Amino acid sequence: MLSRQAFLCGLGSLYLSLLFVFLLMDVYARPANNSALKEKAADSKDENEILPPDHLNGVKMEMDGHLNKEFHQEVFLGKEMEEFEEDSEPRKNRKKLMVIFSKVDINNDKKIGAKEMQRWIMEKTDEHFQEAVEENKMHFRAVDPDGDGHVSWDEYKIKFLASKGFNEKEVAEKIKNNEELKIDEETQEVLDNLKDRWYQADNPPPDSLLNEEEFLSFLHPEHSRGMLKFMVKEIIRDLDQDGDKKLTLSEFISLPVGTVENQQAQDIDDDWVKDRRKEFEEVIDANHDGIVTMEELEEYMDPMNEYNALNEAKQMIAVADENQNHHLELEEILKYSEYFTGSKLMDYARNVHEEF
Repeated sequence: MLSRQAFLCGLGSLYLSLLFVFLLMDVYARPANNSALKEKAADSKDENEILPPDHLNGVKMEMDGHLNKEFHQEVFLGKEMEEFEEDSEPRKNRKKLMVIFSKVDINNDKKIGAKEMQRWIMEKTDEHFQEAVEENKMHFRAVDPDGDGHVSWDEYKIKFLASKGFNEKEVAEKIKNNEELKIDEETQEVLDNLKDRWYQADNPPPDSLLNEEEFLSFLHPEHSRGMLKFMVKEIIRDLDQDGDKKLTLSEFISLPVGTVENQQAQDIDDDWVKDRRKEFEEVIDANHDGIVTMEELEEYMDPMNEYNALNEAKQMIAVADENQNHHLELEEILKYSEYFTGSKLMDYARNVHEEF
């Protein structure tokens, strides 16, 4: 029979164990730096429908100037990216990856070269473009209540403010009567930025109305060269500290405002700086003069630039090219599956030959 002393000792150990677990949960639950744990969820479905998204599939940088951490997976998997979830069965993901390998390997020589990967990247990027077009049709209907095929800035403004909790009828009435709207400073700043973007998306001759195609450019600037330039200007405006409309390495890697609260957060921020430094020096700064101009950033941001796609293909191959033959074999892609798919496959070598 368990003694009272042993029982109390056991309770004490249990309490200490639970306390340790809760302390760990508190540490890992804290937000690190803005650069580390960036939430992309919208407050509501309506707001998600009408606000330009920060994240653009197949584009190397986010709208706010952060690097797109999922870029390689987006241009390798396309629409199939959602199927490679972290909790998916490794065996199933392995089979899916084998099927993708066979599709990329168009000459069936059991290895993938840079040109084959370039073609695949362009194809997957176009998939993301077409997906954005289809989504835009639904989103446009949401902000075009009278169905006349055009949306005015006032119509959009009403829907936007309604998504932020304002009474839609009251806002519409005040706008109609040119009455002042009582809007908080933060919401007004967002509105001002959106208005600038709105007029940039209004193709000549400007009429202050956006049709479905122009609304697509408003939501997805990667679909329009003019809007891509505007997006680049916004990013440089946010990162440029001396106002010369160019970016130095120090400006590009400067951490956003935030407080590092624990070692985990510091490690994440260190990785963030390292990734941005590498991207700046090896990719964006095309002439390696230590300065990134608007033109260089625009070329870097253009998702349908074939030269960029070829460079990206070579970089993706270099990551997993263990035998240094400038090609990717199936075993190499399976071994580096986390880079290509976000999913880590176990026992890839043991199963590859029996399944392929």
